[in-house]
Amino acid sequence: MDVLVINGPNLNTLGTREPEIYGSTTLADVEAGLVAQGADAGLAVDTFQSNHEGAIIDRLHEARTDGTRFIIINPGAFTHTSVAIRDAFAAVAVPFCEVHISNVHAREEFRRHSFLADLAVGVLAGFGVTGYRMAMDYVIERLGA
Repeated sequence: MDVLVINGPNLNTLGTREPEIYGSTTLADVEAGLVAQGADAGLAVDTFQSNHEGAIIDRLHEARTDGTRFIIINPGAFTHTSVAIRDAFAAVAVPFCEVHISNVHAREEFRRHSFLADLAVGVLAGFGVTGYRMAMDYVIERLGA
């Protein structure tokens, strides 16, 4: 596998959760689009979503040895709370982009800090689900696909 896309807590409710903030596109639609976008460039894309911090950490650990070359992650609320996910990224040393559907910098103060951003290759926020496609465009270019 070339690219791993991870979505954190509550992202399984995309399409119905606060559509005024997150839009009406479902997570299944986002994932299918990324898999197709990667396939068009010759990249294998795997997707993973969990509402559980430990499951995300376990999946990151697997990425260290399963051939993952790049990770796109929307960590959801774990962005602002999880030193453990940050430590997992540091341990696996797989490059990654952080994606947020909403502009977290224009929302509540607590959403403006990311425990992951300084380790990330880049951060996309506020572009809606298009941010995922933008991240995949970057990954395709970076991996030379």
